[in-house]
Amino acid sequence: MRTVTAALLALIPASAMAGGSNAGFEMGGRYARFDPVVAQYNQSGELFRIEGHCQSSCTLFLGIRNVCIERSASLLFHAAHDRQRNVSPSLTVHMIEAYNPRLRAYLTSNHYMDTLAFHTISGADMIRKFGYRECPKR
Repeated sequence: MRTVTAALLALIPASAMAGGSNAGFEMGGRYARFDPVVAQYNQSGELFRIEGHCQSSCTLFLGIRNVCIERSASLLFHAAHDRQRNVSPSLTVHMIEAYNPRLRAYLTSNHYMDTLAFHTISGADMIRKFGYRECPKR
């Protein structure tokens, strides 16, 4: 498993991982781009900032233990899908498991993770309602 993780980490530009933020990952994409970044930051313990726009797989960064969110951020949630854009319950579970219990309960009880429609939550609400940490001022 470590060999696979190391191989995946090698595919990610160092600048993306060293940046400490979701910059360059805002629009989501395949988990293979995101999971190694989450693993790297969880291993290092470095601060990771979610700022600006963060949709779809970008929200996997909520699984970083030292993540913070800027109040001005916008996070967009939806069900995961396969390459044919069919909702995939197993891929959706992967995303939901990255979220804290309060956010997970909110998203599932409101069925936000059942369809491909985007549901936006502000950074301020992520902090106030769901208990995520606010980013320190730069």
